[in-house]
Amino acid sequence: MQIDGKTKTCGLIGDPVAHTLSPVIHNTLAQTRGDDLVYVPLRVEAEHVQKAVEGAYALSLTGLNVTVPHKSAVIPYLVDIDPLAEKIGAVNTLVRQEGGFKGYNTDMPGLLRAMQSEGITVKEQSVLLLGAGGAARAVAFLCMSEGAKEILLYNRTMEKAERVAKEAEAAFGRSCIRVISKEELLQLTGSYLAIQCTSVGLYPNVDDVIVQEDALYEKIHTGVDLIYRPYETMFMKKVKAHGGKTMNGLKMLLYQGIIAYELWNKCEVSEETAAHILQKMKEELGIHE
Repeated sequence: MQIDGKTKTCGLIGDPVAHTLSPVIHNTLAQTRGDDLVYVPLRVEAEHVQKAVEGAYALSLTGLNVTVPHKSAVIPYLVDIDPLAEKIGAVNTLVRQEGGFKGYNTDMPGLLRAMQSEGITVKEQSVLLLGAGGAARAVAFLCMSEGAKEILLYNRTMEKAERVAKEAEAAFGRSCIRVISKEELLQLTGSYLAIQCTSVGLYPNVDDVIVQEDALYEKIHTGVDLIYRPYETMFMKKVKAHGGKTMNGLKMLLYQGIIAYELWNKCEVSEETAAHILQKMKEELGIHE
């Protein structure tokens, strides 16, 4: 493609950003659709977040993605924020508008679209969330907004889980989330959609799993792991070994990027194009199925 004065510029701010797959998503999208846009990762240290946001606007950037550790830090420097992002307290997409940027959270809509593409529903489901960090908090909010029947939250530190539960219930005015102990987790009856929200099992610690006991995996009909490196985590292997369906986090990464791209360009990306981008991401990761 020819890059000139009419080319839109978007990017990613975070620290680190060297190994991000986001340029694969957005530059392939632009190439596939014939859009005049380029996307670059931009390393920004924590003390420079305000300058980065204001500088991006001054430089006429169309939009930015935001990754760790800046997803909450950017919020004070926005001129507007989407209600979902405000509830979650984290922003991963900035969209240019008059006077500055508006913040969105496309991570959770991205996870929802990824699950829908695999035939996984949240509405009226009994959901088991593993973890109580920022990702688990956002997923709890998603499950609340999508009408989960009940949400059971397990974390090794119960105090963190209690805090997430209270925040989710306060945000939505519903009392359907309950923190459970390890003992309660292993004694569950019924069948669950389980979403693994911790970094346990992330490369290179590929043999790690948050819960070892088979008693848990016998109760999981579908296991979603937000990790995509490795492509099949130990959590997923254990769910599969007990007859459950599994999904990793690669499609979530894909769709959060697609939603950001749609916001920047006021367009709709087809599922055919999404499948093409997913294949490019797999090639970048060296995944051959």
